[in-house]
Amino acid sequence: MAKIIHLVRHGHHALLGRVLCGRMRGVELDDLGCEDMARCAGTLSPRPTLIQSSPQRRCMQSACILAAHFRLPVEIAPALDEIDYGEWTGRSFDDLAPDSRWSRWNGRRGTSRPPGGESMRSLQSRIVAHLEQLRSDRNLDIVVAVSHAEPIRAALLHYSRTPLDEFLSIEIDPASTSTLRADNRGMKITGINQRVPA
Repeated sequence: MAKIIHLVRHGHHALLGRVLCGRMRGVELDDLGCEDMARCAGTLSPRPTLIQSSPQRRCMQSACILAAHFRLPVEIAPALDEIDYGEWTGRSFDDLAPDSRWSRWNGRRGTSRPPGGESMRSLQSRIVAHLEQLRSDRNLDIVVAVSHAEPIRAALLHYSRTPLDEFLSIEIDPASTSTLRADNRGMKITGINQRVPA
């Protein structure tokens, strides 16, 4: 029997697009993010059997909004965590722009890594291993996994057989849903970056 895995990006926060937050502490949803996640809950049908979240606060807040809608608990899944940006964590994009390492990272995601951080390949390995574990769990039918843009991108690149260097070919907006359909033959992407209706 097929199962559905919804990959949901956390909602909007005040630093989005300005700061490379990564695993920075204290990043919380703003009012827009909370509103978007409430609308996102209304688009997820049928009812999930499991809601998982990255350990980051913005994801846990997002997952809790979904969980309240469906009256389910939230399970923290470390495999859904944001990529570790190492020394770049918390720096503004304006500050990073002149750094040659930043340019190299954005041009060659398949072979480079942030200084002191995690490679995109390592991120992809952990997120795909987790999704495959969910696929093989016979007790689950519909899973919602609340994560970040990079882990969701990494998973979609894997299942679409797209090289990591082409990571920008997949857009993942806040409070968007990307969907995988899983059966005994593997995973198939059935939706990417489905946005919340305004």
